[in-house]
This record gives sequence, C-alpha cells and structure tokens, in this order.
Amino acid sequence: MNAKKISVLVLLAVVAVFFVLGMNAYQKRVQDSQDEQVRAESTRLVRMHAPVIGPQQAPVTIVEFFDPACETCRAFYPIVKDIMAQYPTQVKLVIRYAPFHQGSDQVVKLLEASRRQGKYIEVMEAVLKAQPIWADHGQPRPELAWSAAVEAGLDLAQARADAQRPEVDAVLKQDVEDLTALQVTKTPTFFVNGRSLPSFGPDQLAALVAEEVGKVKQ
Repeated sequence: MNAKKISVLVLLAVVAVFFVLGMNAYQKRVQDSQDEQVRAESTRLVRMHAPVIGPQQAPVTIVEFFDPACETCRAFYPIVKDIMAQYPTQVKLVIRYAPFHQGSDQVVKLLEASRRQGKYIEVMEAVLKAQPIWADHGQPRPELAWSAAVEAGLDLAQARADAQRPEVDAVLKQDVEDLTALQVTKTPTFFVNGRSLPSFGPDQLAALVAEEVGKVKQ
C-alpha cells in the first residue's frame, strides 16, 4: 500500500472519529436539555388518568411514551414485560400516549375504551400482534385494530360508544400537551423514576431499572 492510500485511510479514520464524537456530544446535549425540561415539568410525567400496569405502590416507575402504530414500541413490549417480571412488586409501567403516526389516535381511543371493560392488556397485546396488518404508515387501516380487539373479547358496540366520550378526547389532548412540553419526539421514549435513558436500547433500559431498584433495596 503506497503512502497516498495510507494518508487517505488515516484521513477517513480521523473524520470517522470526529463524526462519532460529534454525534455523541450532540446526543448528550439533547439528553441534557430533555432532562432539564423533565425536572422543570415533572408533574407532566405521570397523570392520574394514565394507565398503570403493575402494582400501584411500586417504588420504581417506568413511564413509556407509546404509539400503538410504532414498530419499536411493539418490539419493546415483551422486553418491558420481562423487566417487570424480574421485579414483580417493585416496578410499575405507566403508559402515556404519543400518537405520532396517522391513525394512531383512533387506536388510542380503542385502548382507552377497552379500559372500561377491564381488557386493557388483552386488547393492547392483540393490537400490537396485529400491528403489521393495520399500521401501514403509508395507508393505515385502524379499523383492523378494532377487529383484532374483538378477538381479545372486547364488546365492540360498547367500545365504540365509550371511545367517543369526551374524557377520552381529554386524555389524548393532555398526553399530547405533556409530550410536547417534555420534548418527546420519538417512540418509545422511556423515563425511569424521572430519569431518561443514557442512550436508547433494551440493555440501557434494564440497567436503569436495576439501578433504581437497587436504590430501593439500600
């Protein structure tokens, strides 16, 4: 390999290093800005209306900003379940809605209607299982999510009526206001006892939960 090629490779390596460092610095600034905003707007993280999965009095709270049409939310659902199963009395999950995708708001209303029938988890799992069918981002078909919910045992006529209640619209409006104030721009976004992930990933979420559980045990 001649000197010219070596120089080019070295230059490319240096550029790559600076690019990675720059990206890391940018992500750190974004995270710091969001963390500061969360501290200033901490009452927006958990609302009385938000669905809670797990023991109400659990000392560790995972808040997930969730879009039922989000593929990554679907992928993380079993991961979050596994984390919670490790700490059955210490961790709860609070769902906040972030309907970024077209048609997601209709499925959020379906989920809220299912709560009135005591079938929230069953319907959520059915909707996520059927997500590839109804959540085409180019041409979403949220009506098919309702069909999946029926298979989970939902009373469809009652759910359609409940979905039109003004309280359901109020939940959706409040969650959108809160995610905007908290600078949530993607789903899923997680906070564990008010702390954001140092970087996005299942291992990072598990580690942050374990750290917060460890504080409780001390």
